[in-house]
Amino acid sequence: MESISKSEVKLRDIIEEDLPIFFEQQLDSTANYMAAFTAKDPTDKDAFFDHWTKIIADETITTKTILFNGIVTGHVSNFEQFGEPEVSYWIGMEYWGKGIATSALREFLNYVTIRPLYARAAKDNAGSLKVLEKCGFTITGEDSGFSNARGEDVEEFILTLN
Repeated sequence: MESISKSEVKLRDIIEEDLPIFFEQQLDSTANYMAAFTAKDPTDKDAFFDHWTKIIADETITTKTILFNGIVTGHVSNFEQFGEPEVSYWIGMEYWGKGIATSALREFLNYVTIRPLYARAAKDNAGSLKVLEKCGFTITGEDSGFSNARGEDVEEFILTLN
């Protein structure tokens, strides 16, 4: 894995110009498979932009664009799911394995200080599990749910940061 310096990864508020990049990133079938719990139809551009318009307008959601060397590489968010505060992130597949997600999530945890904070990852998503564990999350439970990306129920780990 390439080592990156923290200074190469920055977070900023999402701007409208980020959304087409996010849309293109989430079209990748491998990334959808690994994320598992994705949109029913990732190719539905209108649904994607409607969803993001709601996210950006929702004051209960904290979301940031991840920049690597000034390039939009993904996003990270905090929101309520199942009555608990949760964190989620998405990194464009071409940026996987470089430490960007770990660096971005660590930085984001300075913005979102509520604890406990939860995250979920498909049990076979080793990369995401590694990112979460490097950021101090520990596996505290298991769940399963229907995965649009896989067309079947998928088992997931629930992770907690105290």
